Amino acid sequence: MQELLQVLKAADAAARWHVHQRRKGPAEEPYINHLVEVALLVADATGGKDTNLVVAALLHDAIEDCEVPRELIAETFGQDVALLVEEITDDKSLPKPVRKDNQVKTAATKSPRAKILKLADKVSNLRAIAASAPSHWSVKRRFEYVRWAREVAKGLRGINQKLEEEFDDAAAAAERSFKPAI
Repeated sequence: MQELLQVLKAADAAARWHVHQRRKGPAEEPYINHLVEVALLVADATGGKDTNLVVAALLHDAIEDCEVPRELIAETFGQDVALLVEEITDDKSLPKPVRKDNQVKTAATKSPRAKILKLADKVSNLRAIAASAPSHWSVKRRFEYVRWAREVAKGLRGINQKLEEEFDDAAAAAERSFKPAI
């Protein structure tokens, strides 16, 4: 029961912290949908056996997007969750191309649990591109995002076959969304 309460507490915090955020596509989904999808992917990949990883999935963008202090996450959800969130958080003080390059370079060095979380995040992002890509994104930008996501995923492979298959399916669907039908 404590584990369920912890997950719901994290979902509540994520919804509050990201309340004004929406996905960039024309559907403009509430951002919490992305966080819940990532948490569901993580829970499924781990057979629901890693509550802290599910909590971290719900909170994975809190530091990066909402400037939630790491200390607040640690105090509320524990050091393990805070470390996981911190491990996959980009350094927003760096230019975006550098951050993207760093994701490719550091993917293989992540802890096994962080790799699961990072891969689940990429699956969700690719699904969003396939379903409702940002209207201002050109075909070239969508193509480059999928290519880049595949590069990041190379360093995340070997940790969870089911999640890797989800990634491959999501990348293929994203590509189908902008390639002509044959």
